[in-house]
Amino acid sequence: MSDPHIRCATRSDIDTVLRFWRDAAEGTSISDDQDGVARLVGRDPEALLLAEWDGELVGTVIAGFDGWRCHLYRLAVHPAHRRRGVARALLAAAEKRFAALGGRRGDAMVLDDNAPAHRAWEASGYRREARWSRWVKPL
Repeated sequence: MSDPHIRCATRSDIDTVLRFWRDAAEGTSISDDQDGVARLVGRDPEALLLAEWDGELVGTVIAGFDGWRCHLYRLAVHPAHRRRGVARALLAAAEKRFAALGGRRGDAMVLDDNAPAHRAWEASGYRREARWSRWVKPL
């Protein structure tokens, strides 16, 4: 099977992406709503990458760059399309974007209890950074 087609999301993709995340993503984010995704796409139109096969959404990743660090969120692959290179293709596209922006290192938000995700990240060369913990405060 060929690599999926990778493209940037547009505002017209928001409903499809939100439905996709309900089916394919582990956990939920405080920003998993119309306003959150619209704000992302409006602020950085190249950050939300979509993987498609024959026009069907099969994967996503958010590749955000704040000018200092490269952040990866919402790597999700539909269960029926896992282990076919979708995550690898999405991460390669994200890394290409980061390199073009001058990014030096990608970091990812990965749920501790999501063993299949750990394997996908490791297969793409990412490693757990044991020295750091995530600290959050809802606004």
